Amino acid sequence: MIVAAVLAVLFSKSPAKSPGRTPHASTSTTTASLASGICPLTDTRAPGGVVPKRPALAVKIGNEPQGARPQSGLNEADIVYDTPAEGGIMRYEAVYQCTGASSIGPVRSLRWVDWHILAMFRNRPLLVHAGGIQPDITALDSVKYVTDVNLLSTYAADSTRITSRVPPDNLYTDTAQLWASFPNEKAPPAPVFHYSSSLPASAKPAKSIEINFSQGTDGVWTWNPASSLWLHSYAGSGPDIDALTNKQVSTNNVVVQVVKYSIGPYIESPGGTGDVESVLTGTGPGYILRNGKEIPVTWHRPNASAMTTFTDAHGAPVDLTPGRTFVEIVLDTTAALKGAVTITP
Repeated sequence: MIVAAVLAVLFSKSPAKSPGRTPHASTSTTTASLASGICPLTDTRAPGGVVPKRPALAVKIGNEPQGARPQSGLNEADIVYDTPAEGGIMRYEAVYQCTGASSIGPVRSLRWVDWHILAMFRNRPLLVHAGGIQPDITALDSVKYVTDVNLLSTYAADSTRITSRVPPDNLYTDTAQLWASFPNEKAPPAPVFHYSSSLPASAKPAKSIEINFSQGTDGVWTWNPASSLWLHSYAGSGPDIDALTNKQVSTNNVVVQVVKYSIGPYIESPGGTGDVESVLTGTGPGYILRNGKEIPVTWHRPNASAMTTFTDAHGAPVDLTPGRTFVEIVLDTTAALKGAVTITP
């Protein structure tokens, strides 16, 4: 078992080398991706061999154990960020570009971390949400690199309330309608990760990883050799099923980033704490799980507009496998608890 103690050791160490990397054949610029038909956010062949001329589209999705699950549209996203919110709950930010989804939701309210994630995507990604507290709305509107898509005001026509759920977990949207509302936005995002088909020498076998965020949100990723995918479930609750396709939520890469954070000054919900403001720049420990293997890493993001890169214990670059990615943001105080992160070899 590899547990949180390893993360604590990683957090106290400096990488053996700087995060600089050697040139990589599979690393794509946005221009190269368009020319080669390679999706910028997955490094895989675009549907029909043509990268769509449209921006990244990020949707804030609820993840409360009662009401929000099962979600729709997670398996269609290029990248999904699993982000801590107030009161120990988790919420998703699902990012689409090469492919879309006909039903995404439930769409929930904005958080501080959302636009800070998107700074590295370039070319004004669309941030879709269901309102939020006024300080966050005002802050988002002042950000120049993101387009604010509020489904409770200006873009209400791009959403629908389904009848099988109750508010606030009944607001849904779809990518085709959202992209159609921005016909003049034609620039795809820049890549945000490096990819390679080869595994580093430091990779070790891994059957599963369990992350104990809080009661009701303990996530488990299990390697499935038959599909060459990591499958998601909740401890004690069984498989996590995407309601759009009735298939288990899956991914090619699981990225674990242990981050520092602060508590914002504004109360998000009655009786709650301030917003959890996860710091996604700088460096920190974590893991990359890909191809049935795990690699302890240090993550690097020197500034908000920079890519997130990874190095192993020797300072060598560690890449993702081409495909979809699920990023688990783990607070350093959570990671420090015994058994918070457990990898089964």
